[in-house]
This record gives sequence, structure tokens and C-alpha cells, in this order.
Amino acid sequence: MAEDAALALVGVSRRYHEGTKPLVILDEADFTLRRGEMVALVAPSGAGKSTLLHTAGLLERPDAGEVIVNGKSCGKLSDDDRTAIRRNEVGFVYQFHHLLPEFSALENVVIPQLVRGLSQKEAQDRAMQLLDYMKIGPRAEHRPAELSGGEQQRVAIARAVANAPLVLLADEPTGNLDPHTAGYVFDAMEALVRHSGLSALIATHNHDLAARMDRRVTLAEGKVVDF
Repeated sequence: MAEDAALALVGVSRRYHEGTKPLVILDEADFTLRRGEMVALVAPSGAGKSTLLHTAGLLERPDAGEVIVNGKSCGKLSDDDRTAIRRNEVGFVYQFHHLLPEFSALENVVIPQLVRGLSQKEAQDRAMQLLDYMKIGPRAEHRPAELSGGEQQRVAIARAVANAPLVLLADEPTGNLDPHTAGYVFDAMEALVRHSGLSALIATHNHDLAARMDRRVTLAEGKVVDF
């Protein structure tokens, strides 16, 4: 594992059972995400992109192998300790924004910071900075239903990085958007990642967006391989 690794998977296997036959998704897979690196995960539907992201982000436990976040092995940690790492070290962005519909854009970005223990003022100040950076500050008081798809996703990205994580994991973050809006949202996300020094693993079907990242990987027979 590289010394500058923000995230590493070492010999990770993940299997599901369909009847009596196991379905192998990850098979002793190795992967390293270096600090400050943006990596595109490009693979067909059903290849296991979401499983890889969920395992890397400690949402699922691997059947074998180890997930290492910021130098800490996570395999034997308690559920509470894994939750703390997810809250403080890892940010998630999904294809659907998953914003809380009863709260404003600002409140959606404030809430995870309050959970971490920041004061109301600190959380609101940082939330507003992030929304301004994502060019959605004027819409801060609007609820998700009052925002466009691109605006919703930019709020979701701001929320994902609100606690200043080390790693950003994104699962088709522009998949529900038209090409023009997808490009605009990716521009904002890329600028935020580059400016903050985040390490990002981004699953995408969009080869044009993938080509803008530092490198591309795919899944082949349960392994993570560069291409």
C-alpha cells in the first residue's frame, strides 16, 4: 500500500448468494486511492461498482480482505467506530440526491455538521461557504422540491463534504442529469475536489468526464484494474 494512500482495499472479496450458488462481485480485489487523486470507476451496469463503493465506504463489510481509511484498518472495528469514520473521513454522493425534503438547502448541509458536534454558527457559516462555492448560495433557503436537478445535486455534493472528509465516494453523481447540466455539476464538483485536496473515487458511465480525472479503473472478474 502506498504511503500517501487515503483509501486502500487489500485482497477484498464480496459475495452474495443466489440459491446455492455464490455470486462473486469482488475477488481478492486491490485498490489504492492516493491523497488528492481523482479516479474514475468505469464499468457496465451490474459489474459491482456500487458494491465496491459501499465496501470502500464501510457501508458493507467485506467477506475477506481489509479496507484501510487514512491508514486505519477498519475490518475489526465496531459498528460505532465504523460509523464515526464514515461521518468524519468519508463523504458520499449518489445518483439521486437523497436530500431531506422538509429542510432547506442550507439546513441539509448544516445537519451533518451538527451531528459531528459543531456549533450552529460554525455549521451555518461553513454550509453557506460551500453553497456559494457550488454557485447555489442564492438558493440556500429553498427546499429540495423547489430546486432543479442540477441544483439538488450541487447541494448534495456540498453536504457530502461538509465535514471536510478525506475521501469522497460518488456513485453516478450526474447519471440523472441531462448532458449540459451533468457537465456543469461535474465542473463544480471537480473544482471543489481540486481546491480542497480531497481524494475522490467517482463511478460514471460518462467517458468524457472520466477522461478528465487522473486515472480510470474498471472491474474485471472481481478485480480492480487500470485501463
